[in-house]
Amino acid sequence: MTKQALIIQVSGRVQGVGFRYYTVQAAKKLGINGYVQNRPDGSVLIEAEAENKALIEFLQWCKKGPAWARVTDIKISDTIPIGYVSFEIK
Repeated sequence: MTKQALIIQVSGRVQGVGFRYYTVQAAKKLGINGYVQNRPDGSVLIEAEAENKALIEFLQWCKKGPAWARVTDIKISDTIPIGYVSFEIK
Protein backbone atom coordinates (compact mmCIF):
# COMPACT_ATOMS: atom_id res chain seq x y z
CA MET A 1 0.00 0.00 0.00
CA THR A 2 1.26 3.46 -0.83
CA LYS A 3 1.13 6.27 1.62
CA GLN A 4 -0.30 9.62 0.65
CA ALA A 5 0.23 12.94 2.40
CA LEU A 6 -2.07 15.91 2.85
CA ILE A 7 -1.76 19.38 4.29
CA ILE A 8 -5.06 20.33 5.90
CA GLN A 9 -5.89 23.82 7.15
CA VAL A 10 -8.98 24.00 9.34
CA SER A 11 -10.60 27.36 10.11
CA GLY A 12 -13.40 28.43 12.44
CA ARG A 13 -13.57 28.07 16.22
CA VAL A 14 -10.75 25.54 16.32
CA GLN A 15 -8.37 26.96 18.94
CA GLY A 16 -9.05 26.74 22.67
CA VAL A 17 -11.57 23.90 22.19
CA GLY A 18 -9.28 20.86 22.40
CA PHE A 19 -9.05 20.52 18.62
CA ARG A 20 -5.38 19.53 18.61
CA TYR A 21 -5.77 16.98 21.41
CA TYR A 22 -8.74 15.29 19.73
CA THR A 23 -6.98 15.42 16.34
CA VAL A 24 -4.15 13.36 17.85
CA GLN A 25 -6.68 10.83 19.19
CA ALA A 26 -8.44 10.54 15.81
CA ALA A 27 -5.15 10.24 13.92
CA LYS A 28 -3.77 7.53 16.19
CA LYS A 29 -7.02 5.56 15.97
CA LEU A 30 -6.82 5.64 12.15
CA GLY A 31 -3.08 4.94 11.91
CA ILE A 32 -2.19 8.39 10.60
CA ASN A 33 1.23 9.95 11.14
CA GLY A 34 2.13 13.63 11.06
CA TYR A 35 1.37 16.62 13.25
CA VAL A 36 -1.16 19.29 14.19
CA GLN A 37 -0.40 22.86 15.24
CA ASN A 38 -2.17 26.13 15.94
CA ARG A 39 -1.49 28.92 13.45
CA PRO A 40 -1.19 32.63 14.32
CA ASP A 41 -4.29 33.39 12.18
CA GLY A 42 -6.50 31.25 14.46
CA SER A 43 -6.61 28.23 12.16
CA VAL A 44 -5.19 24.76 12.78
CA LEU A 45 -2.66 23.20 10.40
CA ILE A 46 -2.40 19.43 10.02
CA GLU A 47 0.08 17.41 8.03
CA ALA A 48 -1.16 13.83 7.69
CA GLU A 49 0.35 10.73 6.09
CA ALA A 50 -1.46 7.42 5.66
CA GLU A 51 -3.15 5.18 3.15
CA ASN A 52 -5.96 6.75 1.15
CA LYS A 53 -8.83 5.05 3.03
CA ALA A 54 -7.58 6.28 6.41
CA LEU A 55 -7.04 9.81 5.08
CA ILE A 56 -10.59 9.97 3.71
CA GLU A 57 -11.97 8.95 7.12
CA PHE A 58 -9.66 11.46 8.85
CA LEU A 59 -10.81 14.28 6.56
CA GLN A 60 -14.42 13.53 7.48
CA TRP A 61 -13.45 13.90 11.15
CA CYS A 62 -11.54 17.16 10.47
CA LYS A 63 -14.62 18.69 8.80
CA LYS A 64 -16.47 18.36 12.14
CA GLY A 65 -13.79 18.28 14.83
CA PRO A 66 -14.58 17.78 18.52
CA ALA A 67 -17.91 18.77 20.04
CA TRP A 68 -16.89 22.33 21.02
CA ALA A 69 -15.30 23.21 17.69
CA ARG A 70 -17.11 24.99 14.86
CA VAL A 71 -15.33 24.26 11.58
CA THR A 72 -16.23 26.89 8.97
CA ASP A 73 -13.65 26.09 6.28
CA ILE A 74 -11.16 23.38 5.39
CA LYS A 75 -8.43 23.64 2.76
CA ILE A 76 -6.75 20.47 1.57
CA SER A 77 -3.63 20.13 -0.56
CA ASP A 78 -1.51 17.16 -1.59
CA THR A 79 2.10 16.98 -0.53
CA ILE A 80 4.90 14.43 -0.65
CA PRO A 81 5.11 11.92 2.24
CA ILE A 82 8.26 12.46 4.28
CA GLY A 83 7.96 9.46 6.58
CA TYR A 84 6.51 10.62 9.90
CA VAL A 85 6.54 7.80 12.45
CA SER A 86 3.97 9.19 14.92
CA PHE A 87 1.32 11.90 15.22
CA GLU A 88 1.94 14.77 17.60
CA ILE A 89 1.10 18.32 18.59
CA LYS A 90 3.70 20.86 17.49
